[in-house]
Amino acid sequence: MNLKRIFGAILTVLGIAGLLYTAYLAVNSSESNQTLKTTIIYGVLGLVFFIAGIGLVRTTKDES
Repeated sequence: MNLKRIFGAILTVLGIAGLLYTAYLAVNSSESNQTLKTTIIYGVLGLVFFIAGIGLVRTTKDES
């Protein structure tokens, strides 16, 4: 397996974990300004990791 595909898979899993944690924080938030900022930061980072991981997996050719 290619190193880029492995790194893409790791980024995708981290992105999914970040998005799930964001959903958890959004459901259990207590209308605090700090909680809102934290939720937005985790959501943006999770989305960036997810998109980057999917992009790496899709654009890397399988050379086996």
